[in-house]
Amino acid sequence: MSNWLFLPPIAFGLLWLTVTILEVASRPLAPRGADSLGKTKAYACGEDPVTNRLQPNYGEFFPVAFFFTIMHVAALILATVPQGGLKKFISIAALYLLTALSGLFILFGEKIERDLDKFFR
Repeated sequence: MSNWLFLPPIAFGLLWLTVTILEVASRPLAPRGADSLGKTKAYACGEDPVTNRLQPNYGEFFPVAFFFTIMHVAALILATVPQGGLKKFISIAALYLLTALSGLFILFGEKIERDLDKFFR
């Protein structure tokens, strides 16, 4: 094989070696700095950072991220259906969309039920 440098283990090893050499060589250039009270605080344009009263809750992040993942994959699948074979793949695309929608309903079904109960009361 003439391109042995492109083999994944060898390329990874060379890249790792290069990054390690660069890290060790640039270590003397890194600022030392003394420990101070504000060293680990968030930078806020020169202002003293105040403690946040509201702590973000990432409980809703996973369902939303999952929703976008399903929708993007569904759009990708539907956009890449061959043009000539549209009749053949239309049932597969419809089945895929129904599966994606049922997954989304399972994901958000409890929340939808709760919201509908509040709405109709």
